[in-house]
Amino acid sequence: MKFTNSPMRFGIFMGPVHKPGLNPTLSFEQDLQIIEHLDRLGFDEAWLGEHHSGGIETVGSPELMVAAASQRTKRIKLGTGVISIPYHNPFMVAERIVQLDHMTRGRVMFGVGPGQLAQDAEMIGQSPVDNRSRQHESLDVILRLFRGEKVTEKTDWYDLRDAELQLLPYSDFDVTVVSVMSPSGPQAAGKYGTGMISVAATDPVGVEKLAGHWDIWETEARARGREARRSDWRMMGPMHLAETEEKARADVRHGLSVLEDYRAHINPTPPTDFYDLDKLIDEWNASGAAVIGTPEMARKQIQRLIDKSGGFGAYLLMGVDWANFPATLRSYELFAEEVIPHFTGVLDSMDKSYHRTMDEGFRSADVAGQAQKAFAEKYSAERLAVVSS
Repeated sequence: MKFTNSPMRFGIFMGPVHKPGLNPTLSFEQDLQIIEHLDRLGFDEAWLGEHHSGGIETVGSPELMVAAASQRTKRIKLGTGVISIPYHNPFMVAERIVQLDHMTRGRVMFGVGPGQLAQDAEMIGQSPVDNRSRQHESLDVILRLFRGEKVTEKTDWYDLRDAELQLLPYSDFDVTVVSVMSPSGPQAAGKYGTGMISVAATDPVGVEKLAGHWDIWETEARARGREARRSDWRMMGPMHLAETEEKARADVRHGLSVLEDYRAHINPTPPTDFYDLDKLIDEWNASGAAVIGTPEMARKQIQRLIDKSGGFGAYLLMGVDWANFPATLRSYELFAEEVIPHFTGVLDSMDKSYHRTMDEGFRSADVAGQAQKAFAEKYSAERLAVVSS
């Protein structure tokens, strides 16, 4: 018997992106503390990325972070968000993910992408231009290995000879690809039967592509006899919340400008002055590119994405050091307290019960008063009878 519908899920997509000049050893620890914090708050997912240059995103192995986080958490699912699979032999990637699946008792999620920083590919003798085609080659092999197939395949960057996994998956874990602006992500999701993370979902250009990306995903899946499921679609967007918009604005002075300037150097971005912070925040809040403000503003943003996309399964906050560590933790608390419940349905029956009580006026208070008076009179009569006897 099923008592609840499948509610929207919530999580974090962590580069992780850290402000320059911070202690990197401490940053690793704080990343893990954030995941522990989210686990306690009831978040559903945490995704960790892979980067090898730039000095901002310092996790070189998301698998190591997933392994460490799994030992410090109880229920939150942990994903590679993403492994840049063109940088690795697909057989080795498949083996590591299956091992994590067993070690986490089915809490692992497998996210893949082509790689973000050009220097990451160039340092290992690869052309970044080849990354997307290699991603497709690698993902096809990895999924076949997960299914227990024996793979013999030679390309210009790997050579597999009767390769098969000695250990098969523990669970039917989520597999997902990252989508930005191009049709590459939804095409791959449909072709290979995976989920999708739209990391540019709140971008003023990206948000207008959401409906089109769903059409591509659905069309590619249907052509192969598969079904694209909205529950497998995740949207990522940046938010920082505080009790007031003024406080949220003050919080992000910590690191927003320098970190967004960095991200503009690795992602195609219109010319922007990231150091005119008040103007930038005004523009972002107005366009929906980001939310720097209150939980009410966050709820409106998520509803906007639902309306633009037609519906999706999970919303992921962008993990970034816009604010200092305590303010960041508080932002996640506010999101869990005042945003998540509005989209999971947990408040529906409570609101109904509350309004039923309020709509009755003071009837309950009057009944309680009458009951108290009646009991007091009964007690007084009983005591008088005892004294009289």
